[in-house]
Amino acid sequence: MDRRKFLQLSGAGLGVSMLPLSGSVVAESKLLHSGMDVAAKKALADAALNTATKLGAKYADVRIGRYLNQYVITREMKVQNVVNTESIGMGVRVIANGTWGFAATNDMTSDGIARATAQAVATAKANARYQKEPVQLAPVKGHGEVSWKTPIQKNAMTIPLAEKVDLLMEVNKSALDAGASFVNSMLYLVNEQKYFASTDGSYIDQDVHRLWAPFSVTAVDKKDGGFRTREGLSQPVGRGFEYLDGRAEDKIQSQTVLYRDSYDMVEDAQLAAQQAQEKLKAKSVKPGKYDLVLDPSHLWLTIHESVGHPLELDRVLGYEANYAGTSFATIDKWRSGKFQYGSDKVNLFADKLQPGSLGAVGYDDEGVKTKRWDLVKNGVLENYQAIRDQVHMLGEKESQGCCYADSWSSVQFQRMANVSLAPGKDELSVKEMIKDVEKGIYIVGDGSFSIDQQRYNFQFGGQLFYEIENGEITGMVEDVAYQSNTQEFWNSCSQICDQRDYRLGGSFFDGKGQPSQVSAVSHGSATARFDEVNVINTKRKLG
Repeated sequence: MDRRKFLQLSGAGLGVSMLPLSGSVVAESKLLHSGMDVAAKKALADAALNTATKLGAKYADVRIGRYLNQYVITREMKVQNVVNTESIGMGVRVIANGTWGFAATNDMTSDGIARATAQAVATAKANARYQKEPVQLAPVKGHGEVSWKTPIQKNAMTIPLAEKVDLLMEVNKSALDAGASFVNSMLYLVNEQKYFASTDGSYIDQDVHRLWAPFSVTAVDKKDGGFRTREGLSQPVGRGFEYLDGRAEDKIQSQTVLYRDSYDMVEDAQLAAQQAQEKLKAKSVKPGKYDLVLDPSHLWLTIHESVGHPLELDRVLGYEANYAGTSFATIDKWRSGKFQYGSDKVNLFADKLQPGSLGAVGYDDEGVKTKRWDLVKNGVLENYQAIRDQVHMLGEKESQGCCYADSWSSVQFQRMANVSLAPGKDELSVKEMIKDVEKGIYIVGDGSFSIDQQRYNFQFGGQLFYEIENGEITGMVEDVAYQSNTQEFWNSCSQICDQRDYRLGGSFFDGKGQPSQVSAVSHGSATARFDEVNVINTKRKLG
């Protein structure tokens, strides 16, 4: 479905118009079909692999995909839109004459697959004349026939639409009853049914589920027209509908709710309405140096932008700059073995296996079994994120398993893994951390941000800001953003709460590439403290 057609169908404003959709709009009943038989997928994949080999390819892989999406969009007590999409097809990638070639088709017949495979091989051979060095592909041992599935309890696609709408209406009513002037709530549901096969001898069937339940609450001061907004504090997850069963486990200072095993969207909407009104009355922050106590619901975005993107190897090498620029964390810094990315408290790792994370899969999109590896260890730059045709540049012989494509029709390439900050080793609660802060700001939720093209100098906002004086939270402040650079910021990290506070945040629609693709990725952390960070006042001065 092209963008113009989708905009005509949606008509629900900016939040909907920016959704990345592919495929055709379908009836809800189509979302309940289990998909193509595994034996049929294997037969089609073998047909492509055999054709590629006969045409001279030294390597080939095939991805057969069925991608389902459901988006439910509401505002106040009305449903604005429901969009169901389904996309089915096959992409084939080959190496011929030392060069990559790719083609895709939704003609799932033997003839259609043969034509697409021939096109991929022809493309590789045509491009070979311009290739300076042949592709060096790290070896992968064939896995045979294996499968992996997101461990869910309730398939969100099978939950009746009426039940989903009822939930969102309850959310909206909760916010309005608590004093909200406006409220939008949404459900984004994704199911990727992916089959991978390669000439290495792998036949991998995966069933991946993701869910996100965002909302936005606005309170308006009817006297002067001022307004404040508080976004929902849910996080996108690699979970089933059980995530929305609604059990809020813990609270801090009765100011924000922490969610782990499940998320009470209705309770959060009520709290958001109250906090949006509180924000209208909050004093404006006084600029200066503050110790920052950053909640995981905020810190995930700082990790994403200042660690996840700059440690993608293609950005480091300058091969990729779309959407997020290149990187300051150049190869010479890594080779020195001494580059101090952060303080000795800082341990950052990539992990494609984290339960409940958006990026959790058993195998990546070039058949590599996924794993965990260190990026920054005790503050020192340790490694990057790389795939099969990149790791030789680091002197490594094994891919890290972070290759992904957002559709059967897109060529797979290096994408960010789940990148997270390890919790502290010493027992430390958020309350204990705040107790030791003399002058600080406690920040909850992500907000607007800006970062330069080398992922170095940055500015981040948030959702909720609480001033800390002499170890006590004294009240809410507004108009807060902090400025730093990546190395200075992570070196100012002085404390990290322990594993009990560790939570995942993440991005459901992370863009990269040209043509653009989106991926979903999580970032975990416990609450962390950063000392003497520059805070500015973002309030606009009129007149």
